[in-house]
Amino acid sequence: ISEASITASGNAMELNEMLPVEQRPRFTQGYEGFFHLTEINGTVEETTMSYIIRDHNGELFAKRMAFMRTVEKAMCEKYGNGVVSLELKEQYRNMREQVEPKMHIIELAKMAMQQADVVPLVKPIRGGTDGAQLSFMGLPCPNLFAGGVNFHSRYEFVSVQVMEKAVKTIVNIAAGVKDLAK
Repeated sequence: ISEASITASGNAMELNEMLPVEQRPRFTQGYEGFFHLTEINGTVEETTMSYIIRDHNGELFAKRMAFMRTVEKAMCEKYGNGVVSLELKEQYRNMREQVEPKMHIIELAKMAMQQADVVPLVKPIRGGTDGAQLSFMGLPCPNLFAGGVNFHSRYEFVSVQVMEKAVKTIVNIAAGVKDLAK
C-alpha cells in the first residue's frame, strides 16, 4: 500500500468493517448488545466517528469496550501510531442494577400507567441513556414508555396521542409519590 493511498476516511471505513456486522443494532434484539455507528464526519486528512456501545450485561459491556481498544491497536500496528485515536466515554450502563433494589418505583410506574389507560409491558429496551446516567447518579429512573416509532432513524416519531398518555402517566407518578410521602 502506498502511503499516498492511506486516507483517514478510508481508515474509518476499514475500522467500521472490523466490527462484527451481526452486532449492529439492525441484527440484534432484546438483551443482545451492539455497536452502533451514530455519526461519521471527515475528509481524507481527518475523520471522526461516534459509536454507541451497548450491552445489558456489565461483563459483556466491558468486553465490547476492550474490543474497541483491540481494533484501535490493530489499526495503529497496520498504519502507524496515532493513525487511530480512540476516546471511550462510559455513557450507558444497564440501569437495572440501580433500579432492582428499589422495585417499588416500578410498581408505582405500572399503577400510574394503568390509571392512564396504558397497559404496562415490561421488556428490555435498547435506549435510555439519560435514565441510565441519572440512575447511576443516585436517582433511579426506569424507562417508562416513549411510544416512538423507527427509533434511531431519520423517520423516528411519536404521536400526540401517545405523548398525552405519557403526560398522564407522569402526573400519576407525581401524585403517587405525593401519596406515598403521606
